[in-house]
Amino acid sequence: MRSLPHRLRRVFITGLLVSLPLVITIVVFKFLFESVDNFLGPVISQLLIAAGAPIDPGFVVPGLGLIATMILVFLVGLASTNYLGRKLWELGEWTVTRIPVIRSIYSGAKQVIDTFALSGNQSFSKVALIEYPRKGMYSLAFVTGEMKGEIKNRAGRELVSVFLPTTPNPTSGFLLLVPREDIVELEMTVEEGIKMIISGGVVTPASVRKGA
Repeated sequence: MRSLPHRLRRVFITGLLVSLPLVITIVVFKFLFESVDNFLGPVISQLLIAAGAPIDPGFVVPGLGLIATMILVFLVGLASTNYLGRKLWELGEWTVTRIPVIRSIYSGAKQVIDTFALSGNQSFSKVALIEYPRKGMYSLAFVTGEMKGEIKNRAGRELVSVFLPTTPNPTSGFLLLVPREDIVELEMTVEEGIKMIISGGVVTPASVRKGA
């Protein structure tokens, strides 16, 4: 039977992994709100004073950061849904990816976001077990498609493409072409599989914990 300290450490790590995305989101938005507040506050105050409003020069309109950030996010979403907006966004991305240090940060962040954003639909379809790196040892992988054309003809059998991610960063890994009969499809969702990989197996779906 596992000791109490071990169980407490496991529970703590699980709580940390579950709450980390929320904490990161809060920190990022708090930074944005405060930055916009610090920039717009004095500007709006000076405009109001110039317009004749009877306010103190040090007065700052509350909530400007929240309102401005929400409007900015909405405008970015609105622009990215039309042709001209997409082209301008692509031009901006192209410019950013030409700056040495910023390029690495932006590309890494975008890769992570794209992977998670697409994980529920077109990028990963199912979670599966494959025998890797040797017989009798299993790894968690994501089914990405079915091989056709030259690859199927050359192999002379049905092959399925799977992405074998690394822990704790699921955006890196290996593309493997596995015979269909060697793939064990699981009932867990792609999101559950990603959580399990990021946590190193600490966070597991209920069905796995119960042995269902």
